[in-house]
Amino acid sequence: MVMTATVREDVARSEPPRSAGRRRARRRTYLWSYVYLAPMMVLLLVFVVYPIIASLGYTFYKWDGIGDPSDFVGLDNFRQIVHDSIFWRSLGHTFVYAAFVVPIQLVLALALALVLNNKKLRFASFYRTLFFLPVVTSAAVIGVVIQLLVSNFGDSINSVLLKLHIIHQHVDWLGDPHFALGIIILVGIWHTFGYNLVYFLAGLQTIPEELYEAARLDGAGRFATFRYITIPMLRAVGVVIVILAVIGTFQIFDLVQVLTSGGPFFATEVVNTYIYHLAFGGSNANAVQPDIGLASAASFVYGVLLIAFSVVQVVVLRSLAKRRGTGGLA
Repeated sequence: MVMTATVREDVARSEPPRSAGRRRARRRTYLWSYVYLAPMMVLLLVFVVYPIIASLGYTFYKWDGIGDPSDFVGLDNFRQIVHDSIFWRSLGHTFVYAAFVVPIQLVLALALALVLNNKKLRFASFYRTLFFLPVVTSAAVIGVVIQLLVSNFGDSINSVLLKLHIIHQHVDWLGDPHFALGIIILVGIWHTFGYNLVYFLAGLQTIPEELYEAARLDGAGRFATFRYITIPMLRAVGVVIVILAVIGTFQIFDLVQVLTSGGPFFATEVVNTYIYHLAFGGSNANAVQPDIGLASAASFVYGVLLIAFSVVQVVVLRSLAKRRGTGGLA
């Protein structure tokens, strides 16, 4: 018993140095992790955090961006934004764009991902690259090409539709308020389609093949395996894909700016182009002269609305996931 107690005391004395050594090793690992993260954190602070904080100060001034802001207006910029019908109209266009682009993109991306995930499909890598190419193509280039395709001169879409007797006269697709936003929605679906396709492909490749083999042995068909295996296994990834898709559509700017610049008659004005026109001036802005303070106020109002919408979206998606999980357990 005395020998055993002595051994225990020796072991207890030897443990602290080992644990201390492990702590030092962990600290070194963490230290190098912070060192690797430092450049990104510096860039984030300089180009994201600081501009946000600085623009908050500009919201209280009427300033054209030249010199130092001196015309203090208090909360007048926020009042002007809240009572501006064009701001709410542009916000409505942004939500309409998201309401069409997100569900159509997700359904098409999931369907195509199921096809491209088939191991028996030849040239699958080529097709994946082909569908992802629009994502890496500049929106400015796409906008110029689309403008030429829908123009009223040369061999454009109008010429093809006239020959097919679908239309009887040339249509100004981007100049007509009834068609302009629809054209932007169609181009937006095609342009960013590759993102969701890659996300769904990555999610499908995480599903074990043994589940499908067991389902086939039990006599399950394609629809049954899709409903009871694919959908449940993609649920967690799908929530992230939906959130990213919604956030991406709310950032729409370049396509609208290149194709229509928010026109005609504000028919395609979205919040980002509205803010741009306020900050740098232009015929589609309320004030032709630049107003950095007003644009900053609009940015913060839009940011608060997006944060509130994102919180509601996450809460709703989580509650739906919990209900489905509870129903499945029941």
